[in-house]
Amino acid sequence: MPSFMSKGEKQMTTESANTSRLVTKIRWVVESANSRIKQWKYLQHVLPTSQIPYIGDFIRIVCAICNRYMKPLSNGNATEDESLGCKMLFLSKQVNALQQHVEEHHLDRRSVCWEPVDDLKGFPYLDEEQLRNLTCGIYQLRLSPSYAQEHLEGNCQIHVHKEEPGLVRVRLQSRHVSSRSYQLWIRYDEASVTAWYCKCRAGARVVGMCSHIAAILWFLGNARHRISSGFGVRNLGDFVDDANNIPTPVDESESSEGELSGTEE
Repeated sequence: MPSFMSKGEKQMTTESANTSRLVTKIRWVVESANSRIKQWKYLQHVLPTSQIPYIGDFIRIVCAICNRYMKPLSNGNATEDESLGCKMLFLSKQVNALQQHVEEHHLDRRSVCWEPVDDLKGFPYLDEEQLRNLTCGIYQLRLSPSYAQEHLEGNCQIHVHKEEPGLVRVRLQSRHVSSRSYQLWIRYDEASVTAWYCKCRAGARVVGMCSHIAAILWFLGNARHRISSGFGVRNLGDFVDDANNIPTPVDESESSEGELSGTEE
């Protein structure tokens, strides 16, 4: 089970957040298998008690059909998957140095050391592979376009530190509670992003990152460099002329700890 916060806590510790990410990285496979079974209309609803003796047979039949005719849940490279697993295990034992820096220097309360910017220069370009390496998955990256359109074009403030080059602070609105916003910090150099920290419940982890940070990295490191500025929610009417040209849906099977444990990423 993913970690849960105790009563009165506002944020999971880095250790708890890292452990939760390891759990959900594995657990999404089970959730994916369950979602395939529930696609069958008979198994979508609560069954009457009179059907209890037959449920096992029905499940076996459905699973046999899925195994025979549907694509495998995992079609990745075994070597790459094992390498990612080793990387995540290594990161789970690390501390969030940027969180410690923010708390020691009270960067969450000090405002005089920050200045707003309209065009953040010097932030590294991040291709899709680099983003996946940072997030340790694809779930949050697939959510980033719609998340960015909803929040980055609205109430989103980007500041840079006056004395520390390569340190940026962003205030981003919560996607669950309109009256709540979170501060997040990202440290970077010319080639890569080196550290991150967010004030949300799961924002202290270093095994991947929360959705707030992922959306900012996707926007600053990738989307804003594109010639076309359109991103996010698309009008499906644009695809009527060519029914084969359908945008790839978000794979909701790879749930993050936010969905499994009830916390916001």
